[in-house]
Amino acid sequence: MSTDRPNPIRDTDDDARQMAQDFLTNSRHAALGVMLADQQPLVTRVAFGRDLDGQALTLISGLAAHTQALKTNPRCSLLLGEPGAKGDPLSHPRLSLMAEAEFLDRNGDDHAARAAHYLTQQPKAKLYLGLGDFTFVRLKVTGAALNGGFGRAYTLEPADMGL
Repeated sequence: MSTDRPNPIRDTDDDARQMAQDFLTNSRHAALGVMLADQQPLVTRVAFGRDLDGQALTLISGLAAHTQALKTNPRCSLLLGEPGAKGDPLSHPRLSLMAEAEFLDRNGDDHAARAAHYLTQQPKAKLYLGLGDFTFVRLKVTGAALNGGFGRAYTLEPADMGL
């Protein structure tokens, strides 16, 4: 009896690339997965945007548990996409990103330009930008898994998403 199963991952095509790029362009929040120092996983919601170079970007507080986790272990994941109002939540498209977190200097030459760019995506972040414990974190995408709906699974590389 054969245990061979067909590979559920489809070849990445232009439709999958476009869907992933649309998630990156249109998403305004994400579920962020990190590993705490005691090796317990933690998932939290963060604001999501794109940096000046198109990479994933968020603005987080130094007081948050996920910030400390990222400083200890910068490997993380993000889930973009929400279930629709109707139907099975698992049938709605979503994009999982694997990434490495990079904390950006608040005093860097590009901070003002980054802040202005981020505010076009997250206007309510203006309050947080003025608080000293908040910093930008670039989430450099290393790979992705796209679930485009039932039977439509893809593996993507950063270049597939224009990153």
